[in-house]
Amino acid sequence: MRTIKPQPWSSQLFDLTLMQLTNWRWSWRSMLITGTLAPLASLMALGTFSRHLGIETLSYILAGNLVMALMFENQGKVCSNFAFMQAMGMLNYFATLPLRRHLLILATVLSFLMLSLPSLAITLLLGSLFLQVPLHLHPLLLVVIPLAALPMAGIGALIGLSARSAEEAGSISLLVTFAAVAIGPVVIPPTRLPVWMNQLGNLSPATYAASALRQTLLGPVTERIILDFCVLIAFTALTFWLVGRKMEWRVG
Repeated sequence: MRTIKPQPWSSQLFDLTLMQLTNWRWSWRSMLITGTLAPLASLMALGTFSRHLGIETLSYILAGNLVMALMFENQGKVCSNFAFMQAMGMLNYFATLPLRRHLLILATVLSFLMLSLPSLAITLLLGSLFLQVPLHLHPLLLVVIPLAALPMAGIGALIGLSARSAEEAGSISLLVTFAAVAIGPVVIPPTRLPVWMNQLGNLSPATYAASALRQTLLGPVTERIILDFCVLIAFTALTFWLVGRKMEWRVG
């Protein structure tokens, strides 16, 4: 029997990403609305009562709500997508093809990251204007944005594969989103949180994503960003490995 030679990994990744983007081309407007309204509403509410607390608090509010925008559009949508693919048997179909499972995971994450960029840009621009926080964009921002989105999207994929239904997956993902933003110094400076919340926040990738975004959006970039990068990469590797373990696959 003649065996089919797999395509190069770059071709597989491109085709899978294009396929995912095509599947969601009809709903980008609703994704833009849901990915923008919640972070902006939270930002404006917190900013209204925190203007007198200084630029540090306002910078935490801006960066924290950008993390929320990334989580709503990446973690939530990736979670729903994997729950749907599992329920419909699509993962079983993909498993019969000469595809690498981690490329399917990465393609799904990349497609939703691209779809979330408009929400992120709107939240950043309107948020900085409302809070009157000056932006000092650093070139490393181009690395920070995908690196901040990857571990959270991986968590979403893991929830989608582990939940018993799409509804359950959506509920758990929403709970994780609010918990990750609420605990630790994500939206609120560490000096205004109890010690136990700061310690708990060290276990969340949202804490390191918010730190990296603050440095590359508002400045200055310090040695702390090395720790943020290392932790985000480690979270990404761990979540992608766990998602791969949950997926039954014919090839690697």
